[in-house]
Amino acid sequence: MYGLYVFGATFLLALYRLIIWPVAKYFIDHKGLRKYPNMTFWSGISDVPFMLEAAKGYRCGRLAELHKVHPVIRIGPESLSYGDLKAIKDIYGHGTKCLKGDFYAVTAGTHFHVADVADKKEHQRKRRVLSSAYAIKHLEGWEFKVVDKVERLFKQFDARCTSPIEDKCAPNPIDFNVEFRTWVNFFTMEAIVDIGLSNILGFLDRGDDETIAETLSGTLHSASYRDSIHSLLTAQSHLVWAYGWYKSLWKWVPRVSARYRQLVRKGKGFEGIVMHQTRRRLKQYQAGESMDDFFEAMMETNEGVPHQLPFGEIFAELSVMMNAGSVTTAIAIQNVVYLLLRHPSELRKLRLEIDGVVDPDEDIIPYDKLKDLPYLRACLDESMRLFPPTSFGLPRKTPPGGCVVLGDFLPGNTHVSISSYVAHRDEKIFPDAETFRPERWLGEQGKQLQPYFITFSAGARGCIGRNISYLEQTVLVASLIHRYEMALLSPEWELERVEHFNLVPEKMPVKLWRRVIE
Repeated sequence: MYGLYVFGATFLLALYRLIIWPVAKYFIDHKGLRKYPNMTFWSGISDVPFMLEAAKGYRCGRLAELHKVHPVIRIGPESLSYGDLKAIKDIYGHGTKCLKGDFYAVTAGTHFHVADVADKKEHQRKRRVLSSAYAIKHLEGWEFKVVDKVERLFKQFDARCTSPIEDKCAPNPIDFNVEFRTWVNFFTMEAIVDIGLSNILGFLDRGDDETIAETLSGTLHSASYRDSIHSLLTAQSHLVWAYGWYKSLWKWVPRVSARYRQLVRKGKGFEGIVMHQTRRRLKQYQAGESMDDFFEAMMETNEGVPHQLPFGEIFAELSVMMNAGSVTTAIAIQNVVYLLLRHPSELRKLRLEIDGVVDPDEDIIPYDKLKDLPYLRACLDESMRLFPPTSFGLPRKTPPGGCVVLGDFLPGNTHVSISSYVAHRDEKIFPDAETFRPERWLGEQGKQLQPYFITFSAGARGCIGRNISYLEQTVLVASLIHRYEMALLSPEWELERVEHFNLVPEKMPVKLWRRVIE
């Protein structure tokens, strides 16, 4: 009998917490959010509809369609999505009153890293510690590490080159022997680990991304860098929107779902990879081995004074570097190459610009020759406008006393966000928004667009690693376009994408052959 009472009480408590109180809050409407249109019928009552939309794999596309009609959409009981670009300054700009949303706290480890720390003073401390490591002058000193990875990649591409396509002849399907996404992933993972930790993983030499992972107890095992990181991000991107329920869901959902059990298991592999790389490099540092890399720049000032960072903070910063520093740049490179192959006239313009600065004996074009090429930068930015690597709306929340967003006062602790995918499709700012048109970024017109380009977010919390991404994109894309001819499966072939936190392109088989330069 006692057990029956406990079951009944538990059932009633769950009914109250999950249904009765959320419905009551919706109608009481103490924050005044009911005036905003809902993403779905239930979005004002529960975060579950947004979680289900995330699980479909193209949440940003759904929001883009809704925001064509509504400038503000309620995506959860306490969450608003914005489509009007005037809200960028209020939410992300310098001087904004908005804070990092609960999203960052619930997904953080034992220590915050520069991207998820909410406290503004702590964020400023972290930026000071990391500013030297992420400075472009410092990064240009590590260009040789990027060049080394391009050389290794081109060695693999040279071995897979086929004969040119003859006029009016269809290419042999067997010639599409380069799966571009895979190799670009190997490139960015290798590059960021060398820049960050002075370690060569060997992915580009072997053609696979299996590497050493390490448990907290020190047990070593093998894990796939790419598979583990995307599994982790996929599981998090579906469950995190429950916020206060997230940790419970992370514990219990894998017990009842084989799919999430596999995602979480594989996701732990990425934590193990970061753990092994952190311990390996820290041991070298403590032994007095001086290496010119991000790790050493993070650990001490330019004068060699140690920052005395705890292990948890070191692990956290290396984790976000190995995550964002590999995933987003690989996405950007694949997208721009795809778009150039789909737009031959833009490809010809870019080649003409690149050919004008290259010496005959240069296989890998130096960054110094490329960094000021306007059309090259325009192609990179236009690609990231159309398909921003990080496509979800980076969550912020209003301060306890509330603040004004887009002319309306919002009570405290209301989550607000703008998806870069949505923002970059505003026809008032980006006419013909679905068209790949690099020319829009040239001259004075391009300067006027910059405040609305939020691929790297905006304001004081903008991406600190954008210089690394531009360095890798610039050198690889320019050298690749100069050295090779490439073809997609057909001129009309379309690249499919799936979204977790990032808008990830699927496989992209290409035929590749050496370019004849006259």
